[in-house]
Amino acid sequence: QTKLIEAAAEANVPWILPNEFGGDNANEALRKDVVLNDAKTQYRDLIEKLGKSSWIGICCGFWYEFSLGGGEATYGFDIKNRTVTLFDEGTRPISTTTLPQNGRAVANLLGLKIMRDDENDKSPCLTDFKDKFAYIASFVVSQKDMLDSVLRVTKTELKDWKIIHEPTAERFKRGNEMFKNGDFSGMRIVLYTRMFFPDQGGNHAATRGLDNDKLGLPKEDLDEYTDVSVRWAMDGTLERYGQ
Repeated sequence: QTKLIEAAAEANVPWILPNEFGGDNANEALRKDVVLNDAKTQYRDLIEKLGKSSWIGICCGFWYEFSLGGGEATYGFDIKNRTVTLFDEGTRPISTTTLPQNGRAVANLLGLKIMRDDENDKSPCLTDFKDKFAYIASFVVSQKDMLDSVLRVTKTELKDWKIIHEPTAERFKRGNEMFKNGDFSGMRIVLYTRMFFPDQGGNHAATRGLDNDKLGLPKEDLDEYTDVSVRWAMDGTLERYGQ
């Protein structure tokens, strides 16, 4: 992002949305525990140092459809093989956002006026978010909530699935060890598992509150997007992601 940020400063671009999509990078503990989170700080710092632009970060948690159907390393679901790994008891809620809701958030954010008209104007504006994060989410759900949705969508029962439990702390440690030994898939485990820690680091709806209403975001149906995720998992769409 460095070259793009420098080019934006040279062209006096007033607003930049750096790649902050994901967890709460204003959360110091999350940045400390996950190297990829901490690496994003340099881009916000660069924008402020150059002094020509303001930044706004979109904190959305992980993308729901991608993460639910993305394999065991993400939200713990291997949909094709009907296997779920629950972190601890699978009851800890996190904030997660669909791809369409992310798109709406960006579009609606950039559609805000820059400043309020006067002191009587209470409508949201871009300056509300200057050098800050906009917090959005489609759902606040636990793994068990996700599993219930999957069962409804697939018309299966719990007995049709293999359920595995793994302590969150042990899973996080295992992912870090994989990454340190050169297996980059371990970082995916680290990124996702950290969101399910007891400190609610992955539930920014609870720790920060949401800007959904300010951005005019609609409420969404969990099962509708679970269905999208299941279809993507079954037809190989997510396996081709990034190819």
